[in-house]
Amino acid sequence: MTETDPWDDIFRSQPSGEPSPTTTASSDDAPPTSRRAARESAGRRGGRGRGPSNGAPSRRRRWPWVVLGILALLLGIGAGGAWYVWTNYESQVRELLGWELPNDFEGTGNGAEVLVTIYAGEIGADVATSLVEQGVTKTFDAFYDLLLADDSIAFIPGTYRLEEEMSAQSALDALLDPANKVELSATVREGLRAGEVIEALSAGTGIPLADYEAAIADPSIYGVPDIAPNIEGYLFPATYTFEPGTTAEDHIRTLVDEMFSRLDAAGVAVDDRHTVLTKASLIQREARLPDDFYRVSRVIENRLAGGWRLEFDSATQYGAGETGSVWSSGDALDADNPYNTYAIEGLPIGPIAAPGDLAIDAVLNPAEGPWFYFVTIDLATGETKFSETLAEHEQGVAQLRAWCRASEENAVYCE
Repeated sequence: MTETDPWDDIFRSQPSGEPSPTTTASSDDAPPTSRRAARESAGRRGGRGRGPSNGAPSRRRRWPWVVLGILALLLGIGAGGAWYVWTNYESQVRELLGWELPNDFEGTGNGAEVLVTIYAGEIGADVATSLVEQGVTKTFDAFYDLLLADDSIAFIPGTYRLEEEMSAQSALDALLDPANKVELSATVREGLRAGEVIEALSAGTGIPLADYEAAIADPSIYGVPDIAPNIEGYLFPATYTFEPGTTAEDHIRTLVDEMFSRLDAAGVAVDDRHTVLTKASLIQREARLPDDFYRVSRVIENRLAGGWRLEFDSATQYGAGETGSVWSSGDALDADNPYNTYAIEGLPIGPIAAPGDLAIDAVLNPAEGPWFYFVTIDLATGETKFSETLAEHEQGVAQLRAWCRASEENAVYCE
């Protein structure tokens, strides 16, 4: 014979208040399809609990005697026995005594951070389930009832910073507060080289630079044409926000897709993308003032049309791996590479930096003018002199040298 726990007999002997297996439930007892249906169903029955049916004696008539019996037993067995009963039969004791467990936490959390993501297309029930599964709220009902009470509540997809063990109301407040939305952001400035772009991304997102280096190793996976020697020039400069959990490859794809989107909006044909970006990157690195973008563009077109070498220091320095200065070094000028515009004919092999919308527009709409030369004569303000003849250009170069010698402050720009 198997030994049994005498307490099992006590709790098992109590009426459950539920229909027996052979009882046919009425239509009112059908499971609700929503929390709203559950609330309405409970209202029709006069409350959440079941009342007596078919004349059967109710639990409310019997439970006082059961409670008295339990209390007597607890007094007789002492604290140890009481602890045993509570530990093993807490739910039954609570049910018999009407001590319902709270369905909600109190307060704004226990300090343990939890990142909760709301995905596009999710409904309130999805959010309520996610909060319970991640230990933020105690029960589904506590949170979902708040949503049923206010049809105007709407969530913005994203990742939010919450805590474990928050009350349903505090969790809801936190999800509706934009300050709790977690975003990774980075600003990519116009004119940055690809290496500088990924450094800015890494600094903003916290993702290791090595991950970005690996992400740009094969530009073709992002749709960059085979003619491009690398991803240079295909990363659009802007301020970006990324969701937590996204990867370096996701971010690079976003920048490339944004560049393609801008080119499409400007009316650039797919086959012309590389040429346009190459010219735009030169303009981005050479021009300072908005109107000058269009004048530099005209210089490029005039030189190409006349069969002249471009002789752009920005491209020549890029090919030599120099970071950039007013004057190109002798090594850069003598270097044998497809970016040395003092040595090659036509455009360099590809872009040299990240061009923005203004530079792209300047490629498509160069200013009208006879210029073949330009030189910035005030590096602090960006004032630039455009010339038609070499003699005029040399006068501009002399002005620049004089400006550099005018003060120590000016000299810093000329190093």
